[in-house]
Amino acid sequence: METLKQFQITGMTLSGFKCYPEITELTFGCPTVITGGNGRGKTSIADAIAFAVTGLPFFGERGIDQLHSEQNPDLSVTMRILDEANRSHTLTRTRQKGRMTITYDGMEVRQHELTGLFGEKDVFLSIFNPLYFIEELEEDGKSLLERYLPRISHEQVLSQLNENARANLQSEDILSPEAYLKKRRDAIRELEQRLVYLQGQKDQAGRQRRSSAVRLTDLKRSLAELQEELAALEKKRFEGVDLAGLQEQLVELSERYQSLAGEAPEAADTAELDMQLRSLHQKLGARTAEAYLPKYTQPLADCTARVKELAAKYRRETSLYKAFRPGVQCPTCLRPVTEQDVPMIQNALQKTISETVAAGKEAKAQLEELTALERKTEDTFLQFQAEDTEKYRQEIDRLTQERETRSARAAQNAQARKEELDGLQNRIRALSAETECGCLSAVEYERLLACRSEIQDCKAQITAVQAAVDAAPEDYDAKRAQIEAEIRQKKSLLADAALYISKRAELTFSQLKMNLVEISFYDVVKTTGEVKDVFKFNYRGRRYDRLSLSEKIRAGMEVSELMKRLTGRNYPVFLDNMESVDDLANVRPTGQILMAKCVHGAPLAVRPMEQRPIPKAA
Repeated sequence: METLKQFQITGMTLSGFKCYPEITELTFGCPTVITGGNGRGKTSIADAIAFAVTGLPFFGERGIDQLHSEQNPDLSVTMRILDEANRSHTLTRTRQKGRMTITYDGMEVRQHELTGLFGEKDVFLSIFNPLYFIEELEEDGKSLLERYLPRISHEQVLSQLNENARANLQSEDILSPEAYLKKRRDAIRELEQRLVYLQGQKDQAGRQRRSSAVRLTDLKRSLAELQEELAALEKKRFEGVDLAGLQEQLVELSERYQSLAGEAPEAADTAELDMQLRSLHQKLGARTAEAYLPKYTQPLADCTARVKELAAKYRRETSLYKAFRPGVQCPTCLRPVTEQDVPMIQNALQKTISETVAAGKEAKAQLEELTALERKTEDTFLQFQAEDTEKYRQEIDRLTQERETRSARAAQNAQARKEELDGLQNRIRALSAETECGCLSAVEYERLLACRSEIQDCKAQITAVQAAVDAAPEDYDAKRAQIEAEIRQKKSLLADAALYISKRAELTFSQLKMNLVEISFYDVVKTTGEVKDVFKFNYRGRRYDRLSLSEKIRAGMEVSELMKRLTGRNYPVFLDNMESVDDLANVRPTGQILMAKCVHGAPLAVRPMEQRPIPKAA
């Protein structure tokens, strides 16, 4: 679909839209006057037109459910238009059961396609509703205008500047005024800080040179005092001392010490004893762990079983004897026993019981004999085991005592050797100290060593300080002059850039010039060239929030015409509350105008005044 640069609304069909529940046909001209009392549907017509194009009401507010008629939930708005080539088009937007449908010339389209056709929502509503840009967009209006303001080229701005400024800025990139100025100011501040730093360095260098000269004098005086003190100590050190004799004694003691220290110390001979002790401990452990093995286990088991068997047999026969009487079945022949047979059978049983008792006593005597023999054998084993372990322990104690005696003797010899070595070492140390210190006390000798160290350190400091005094001073003044020249150059460039930015802002916002309305989005501080964001909207020099309704409508019309000029789109304008406006003398409308006036108690009337081609936008 081609972008519509201009169009005129010729008519509309509404149903289910706010106060239009039934199908309502409306016809528009250029211009069109809409009259009626309050609540008759004048503003609803503006909402319907905005809804058809953007899907939102006249002021772009959300809450589409409020556009539905309470009597008819099926919302439909059809708008008929003529483009600049006098071709007819039809735009229909419906909403039924929450589903939105858009058709353009009978083809279903989506909202983003309408945006390509009529422009973005804020552009369309800023033209169609004169109060939308100021009262609804507020700060967002700035970014909207900036998108449509023509870009001013670098060459256009340079052509408005003086020759010197053009030469300085010809190769400068000033796309972002804030970033450019900030970068240049930061560079100047950095150079100024370097100036301060250089001055500090210069002052410090002067102080250091003066301090170094004083320091050099003090060091030389200290060196002379130290050398004098060292000479006195060196003179006293060996005065009246037989140094050669002391050194000869020292050599002799050192040789004796080295000879004695080189001899291997006598070690205790305990290797054979240790081997014997290990063997005895092993034998003792083995003998102690040895357990007695019974000798008569099987005979004892057999004899015990025999005793148990005879006891069981005795209990059976005794029980049978007691229970035997006439009429009982004989266990041998299985026939009933008569009274005459009882004595004979009882005698037989009595004999068997006697034999069993005799055999049991014999077996029990044998068991007791075996048990006594086993106990005696075990006692003999334990006695021999105790004798053997005691013999091993006594031998271990004897060898251990002997080992300790040998070790003690070796330790005594080692201690005597150590004491002799320590004595030699102490004598060597004393002679060394005497040959080193001579007649000096320990404190005086320590001072002699300290003097030597301090003299070396003092000489090193004198060399370093002398080098600092002799060094040529750095030319800080030349460096300062170079930085100051660079600062002047950058400040000159900054002033030219401020002039450039001011001129570019002037050229850019000259496109916003209107008859009685002034819009400012930037203020340029002339002293620094800094650009500050502002939002100013004045009508005849007065703030918008202090205007009357009629003045706001007149001001809004100028803004609507401005948006037409910047975007190249000549769209209809809907003027509400025209009863409060006498005329639009401050602005010459370039497109279709729909004017709504409130007439007390009057029914809705839409009167197209005439049909004529759309004037071209300025």
